[in-house]
Amino acid sequence: MKKTVQSLGLIALLMISSCKEEPKKSEEKMTEVPQLLSPWEGPYQGVPAFDKMEVSMLKPAIRKGMEQHLQQLDSIANSAEEPTFENTIIPMEKAGEPLDRAFTYYGIYSSNLSSEKFREAQEELAPEISTYESKILQNEALFQRIKSVYQKSQQDSLSAQKQRTLNLIYERFVMNGANLSEENKKRYAEIEQELSKLYTKFSNNVLAEEENYVVYLEEDELAGLPKSFQKAAASAAENLGKKGKYAITNTRSSMDPFLTYSENRELREKVWKNYYSRGDNNDEFDNKKIIKQILKLRDKRVELLGYDNFAAWRLQNRMAKTPEKAMALMMEVWPAALARVEEEVKEMQAIADKNNEGIIIEPWDYRYYAEKVRQDKYDLDSEEIKEYLVLDNLKEALFFTAGELFNYEFSKITDGSVPVFHEDVEVYEVTKNDEVIGLWYLDPYARQGKRSGAWATTYRSKAELTGNKPVLASNNSNFIEPAPGEPILVSWDDAETFFHEFGHALHFLSADIKYPTLNGGVRDYTEFQSQLLERWLSTDKVINKFLRHYKTDEVIPEKLVQKIKKSATFNQGFATTEFLASAIMDMKFHTTDPEKIDDVTEFEQKTLDSLGMPNEIVMRHRPTHFGHIFSGEGYSAGYYGYLWADVLTSDAAEAFAESPDGFYDKTVADKLVKFLFAPRNAVDPAEAYKNFRGREAKIDALMRDRGFPVPE
Repeated sequence: MKKTVQSLGLIALLMISSCKEEPKKSEEKMTEVPQLLSPWEGPYQGVPAFDKMEVSMLKPAIRKGMEQHLQQLDSIANSAEEPTFENTIIPMEKAGEPLDRAFTYYGIYSSNLSSEKFREAQEELAPEISTYESKILQNEALFQRIKSVYQKSQQDSLSAQKQRTLNLIYERFVMNGANLSEENKKRYAEIEQELSKLYTKFSNNVLAEEENYVVYLEEDELAGLPKSFQKAAASAAENLGKKGKYAITNTRSSMDPFLTYSENRELREKVWKNYYSRGDNNDEFDNKKIIKQILKLRDKRVELLGYDNFAAWRLQNRMAKTPEKAMALMMEVWPAALARVEEEVKEMQAIADKNNEGIIIEPWDYRYYAEKVRQDKYDLDSEEIKEYLVLDNLKEALFFTAGELFNYEFSKITDGSVPVFHEDVEVYEVTKNDEVIGLWYLDPYARQGKRSGAWATTYRSKAELTGNKPVLASNNSNFIEPAPGEPILVSWDDAETFFHEFGHALHFLSADIKYPTLNGGVRDYTEFQSQLLERWLSTDKVINKFLRHYKTDEVIPEKLVQKIKKSATFNQGFATTEFLASAIMDMKFHTTDPEKIDDVTEFEQKTLDSLGMPNEIVMRHRPTHFGHIFSGEGYSAGYYGYLWADVLTSDAAEAFAESPDGFYDKTVADKLVKFLFAPRNAVDPAEAYKNFRGREAKIDALMRDRGFPVPE
């Protein structure tokens, strides 16, 4: 279905709980409700009133919106007219718009502005939202109308977009128990509600562990840390009330550079253990028991539907189709990754031995000595590269790339006509041939209450049925805000991530579809477009125009560029192995009988040992903080999808590389937009890719990209 149902997985992913109850007077603030449910006002056919939203408005708005949407669907379900696409599917697609708007505000608080007060409201709403979704998916009269339209379409097919929309809606209902008996439907709904509470608790625990474990450094503990990082750490400490100290927060954006540069091995170990033990400290925020409960409930739920395990149910409508096929891809890459790790560790150990440091490489040493190897082997200093990666210039590089591929232009809105939810947020108007396509919101900096990582989302998607209103797309990052007057310098990896998330935004902005349901996506395909956009960061045009020194404005030297390109496959053993370990564990968790998982940590260790996991590397996401799969169901039994999408990415990148004008070839770019961006989910992903490439993707390009042997 449309956002009101589809977005619930994301909402569950972001849910964070608390134990307190909100005062009744806030809950009864009914006069505020229309502000969150009513149509948006202002320019661009309406924009969210982020400047007027309050946490106290959320509960009554969400509750009223769910009530209204259910009434709309009941009206459709109880129609006396014979079911048709026009009188059943179209009104379903149009229903629930006020609730969509309320969920936009809810999502902002959940992702960008979380607070104790919000978590109190969220804890109450989590089971109610689950019940609301169950009422939709188990509405027997509504499903029978959908089923009737679907069965007729098997005899007399509809137009392509109508048929795809109908298929997706019918499939969603069936996958979520619409054909179950009344007794089993009731149990299914109960399980869903129990899971929603567990997802909320899991998320809350991870956030608590991130907020509670901060390492504060003194002046004499900064050896090796770049000046830019020191300034950012000092600023972070001041924001946390520790002026004069330096804060290493328990997030990847802080942990990663600290482990890369700090010369203090004891502190590296402490920071590493803080980060990778999130949710695994045997305290009130421990997630091990929660994981066991989640796995058991998921298994019971899909058993009601007749599936052997959760992964088999989850993958039936993905590109991989089966857990076996997904595992086969991962295991094809795994041995090459392990072999590369062995080479990398030998190189790192050699440097440690050469310096008579008397250590054996441990996980908290990997990044530090990998950087030493990079400097020794390629004469390449990551900190030197950062001097040419200024965030403001990278934004211009994004806009340039969008202009070359999509003919989009970005203009910053500075007149205050578009409200924002925080002073850090920037808004840009996006046009094509002077026609407004949408707005792009950017929330760049880390802060308390904002979830870690980087992500993209939409506040409003485009579909012909709902008026083709301008898309409201958003990118969110966690760059450490610099000291006043200082530029933001980012690593090469963070620059790639910036391009990656912008790829999602371009996917949203380029939609050319008729029905809202088609704005959804297939999980092991939706990362493809964004991963592909990363490739433009290292193209000559972007390098020569936008990679400029933060002090002199000089273009990055060709000699340094060649070093970067030469080292493109550097550390791929680490990068591939830490990711694959998480993806394989995800699949193992969801194909193993939960009754056989007595201890989550023990199961993790035994599984990794059986795979030959190197001692020097840990999973990118250990189970107890693996929010992708345990804070909701967005990536559960689907984390492999990044690798699946990367096969497509590498193959598509070669299509550009082989073309006359390389990555700026207009013919290939037009095909890219036409077949892979604009259709969103209106075309089966496998068919869409064949339309672009003329054949299915091959793994060979991926192996070449990573410097691994190509399978014969």
